[in-house]
Amino acid sequence: MSYISPSKTNFTVGLQYRGILEVLLFSAPITASCCVLLFINGTMLHILRSKAVFCETACYVLLYNLLFSDTIQMVLSQLLYLLSAFRIRLTYPVCGFLIMLANLTTGISPLTLVVMSLERYVAVCYPLRHASIITIGNTALAIIIVWAVSSLNVFIRLILLLNFQFEDLESLQIKDFCSNAALLLGPMSDHYDKAYTGVIFVFAGVAVTCSYIGVMIAARSASTDKASARKVRSTLLLHLIQLGLSLSSTIHDPLVTEISKVLDRVTILRIRSILYVSMMLLPRCLSPLIYVYGLRDQTIRPVLMYHLCCHQKRSQ
Repeated sequence: MSYISPSKTNFTVGLQYRGILEVLLFSAPITASCCVLLFINGTMLHILRSKAVFCETACYVLLYNLLFSDTIQMVLSQLLYLLSAFRIRLTYPVCGFLIMLANLTTGISPLTLVVMSLERYVAVCYPLRHASIITIGNTALAIIIVWAVSSLNVFIRLILLLNFQFEDLESLQIKDFCSNAALLLGPMSDHYDKAYTGVIFVFAGVAVTCSYIGVMIAARSASTDKASARKVRSTLLLHLIQLGLSLSSTIHDPLVTEISKVLDRVTILRIRSILYVSMMLLPRCLSPLIYVYGLRDQTIRPVLMYHLCCHQKRSQ
């Protein structure tokens, strides 16, 4: 009969208690912050659908699409973070559903930024043709294409995942936390993931950069509105920053996976919390709200402040 001393038992219980406290210490404020940010995003989505000027203007329709996908991505990221923090392991089918939905929304942001950049480029370089080119119908078509491309990516990932021989596994339960890296079960899936991510972000980066250069060239023309061109240049530059923030989220899972191989659980939780906030949470909420349009746009800003301040009367 094995004998376990009370001191060892107390030490083990103490470690488990400390682990629970660490989880609560990090997850509680992060979850609270995420809820606040989701409320702000939800408010923005409500505003963009509540007034005709927002529903009938291409840039606001595109902003709604960007916010909508980022909000879904934020919810999924927070759910996956809590599951990993509390060490809740999922089965491959459940994890696959969550990750495929996350992949669907992840690809929306860079592609939508491309369309938004092109819209701004046309507004400055072809102001007389802007109304005939950037119509609501064409904007809706562009959004459909964006979702179709992202959906095709998910479909290909699903085919690659189903080709894996799951019957060779001892159990359908994932050994580690649910993430995109956990579903890259073969070399083909890994190669496709890297290739798709690289192509999308290189394409988006080149498109936004070319739009920025085109606006800079047009700004030198005497017939161009200097103030408008300067504002568009700032917006396109912020689009590039947002692309960089979105790109950082793609290295989050591989980075956490490598760190988990060499560090203890408590240290992993601390580092994962910092990486999650900096790479996943903040880029998804601050980019569209502050860096792009939200607080810089004088049409949205007073309405947003009105809703966030509990419908208090705005100062004239």
